[in-house]
Amino acid sequence: MTGKTAPPAKKTAPAAAKKKAAPALKEEAAPTEEAALKEEAAPAPATEEPPSSEHPPEQSPAPTEEPAPTLTEAGAQVTPVPAEGSPAPPAEPPAPEPKLEKPKEEPPSCPLSLAVEEVSENSFTLTWKAPEQMGRVGLDGYVVEICKDGTSDWKAVNQEPFLSTRYTIPDLSSGDKIHVRVTAVSASGASVPATLEQPVLIREILQLPKIRMPRHLRETYIRRVGDAVNIMIPFQGKPQPEVSWTKGGQPLDTNRINIRNTARDTIFYIRQAQRSDSGKYELTVQINGAKDKATLDIQVVEPPGPPQNLKLVDVWGFNVALEWTPPADNGNSEIKGYRVQKSDKKSGKWFTVLERCTRTSCTISDLIIGNTYSFRVFSENICGLSDSAAVASGVAYIEKTKTTYQSEKIPQRDMMEPPKFTQPLTDRTTTRGYSTHLFCSVRGFPQPKIIWLKNQMEIREDPKYIALIDQGVCSLEIRKPGPFDGGVYTCKAVNPLGEASVDCRLDVKGEI
Repeated sequence: MTGKTAPPAKKTAPAAAKKKAAPALKEEAAPTEEAALKEEAAPAPATEEPPSSEHPPEQSPAPTEEPAPTLTEAGAQVTPVPAEGSPAPPAEPPAPEPKLEKPKEEPPSCPLSLAVEEVSENSFTLTWKAPEQMGRVGLDGYVVEICKDGTSDWKAVNQEPFLSTRYTIPDLSSGDKIHVRVTAVSASGASVPATLEQPVLIREILQLPKIRMPRHLRETYIRRVGDAVNIMIPFQGKPQPEVSWTKGGQPLDTNRINIRNTARDTIFYIRQAQRSDSGKYELTVQINGAKDKATLDIQVVEPPGPPQNLKLVDVWGFNVALEWTPPADNGNSEIKGYRVQKSDKKSGKWFTVLERCTRTSCTISDLIIGNTYSFRVFSENICGLSDSAAVASGVAYIEKTKTTYQSEKIPQRDMMEPPKFTQPLTDRTTTRGYSTHLFCSVRGFPQPKIIWLKNQMEIREDPKYIALIDQGVCSLEIRKPGPFDGGVYTCKAVNPLGEASVDCRLDVKGEI
């Protein structure tokens, strides 16, 4: 067969050929628009020689449906018009509109993290978490079901749903194996049950005794005289342990101390504590041969007594030196310090000079010349100040110092003396921005030269510091101290016969 090219696309076939070709086109699938575009872009393939008129092609039965569309020269689809006399295709009936169905409420999802919290000889306790999805209507509660191992008879243990995620199943027989499942229930239905993988064996679990001493009772427990002592100490152990209290190896005095024990804790109670109740109490929790011990240290305190032997040691310039001894009774607690007060004879009012003085001596400065002063001292412990104070027997009259001249008959060598501090520096605490003074007294002849040092560095012509000496009283004023002005200050006295020094610590606190 010889290959002949197809006639040009612009030449149209006779009308009769179009009628004969229409049924053949119907048998094939109608080309889509995309295929038509690809066909237009591709070169026209060579076609075979058209058949002769002697052997016309077989014609398929006349189609009853709509004729297939043909492609135009530009590739667009054209639907042929049906021949005259052919019946028109029947019209399709309109599709019915779908009915909207109301969505059904889904039941809640399965409860989560089902676990056994505790097992005893006749019960056990379950815990779980709420399901992730509870539905729009919310949960009515949970239903717990049990089934003995080896059977399939599930029974609900609660009559009505409950909302708690913890449940104790009572009245079980020791030695049984119980399967458990929990179902979440709502108005839309019940969830898939959460089931324990293994059955629960009902038996008593032995637990060694253990005292769980609260943190605040691990140190000394301090109460004031007359206060109530009410202490609860929890413990654990199975079966229920035996609890005992002793003090110094001896049983407790039940007339003063009440002990009440439960299955999980012990309560130690004293209605009104006395100092005699102080001491170490031993708690023992025992199960057969196993035991655990703990010690409770109780300290009952009261205010201390006043200091003793307060006396006025020296008066010079506008300064006074006091000394005393600790109180005979410290109130069963360490003495924290002493409070020193002064009273001017003219006003009769008491004013605090020093608080929490840790020494048994002090120097009171800045007294007014011409006034007469009395002094008293309180002792202080954890309960507070003593009920009464020690009052100095003498009074201090601050008079103006007069210059006295030594007679020339006195040999100078008898007056020569190396420097000696009669009153040392005392530690001070001041507030940032408030000027403060440091005082000490020195004697010696010839008059010693006074040198002030801060942290072993000499203070020289610094406007922040003003150093003075008057009648043997050395003072250093620190103007508006800051945090960096704190440290160790030293006063050094030097003359040809020797030198002496005293020091103190100055702490500068932030503003209140």
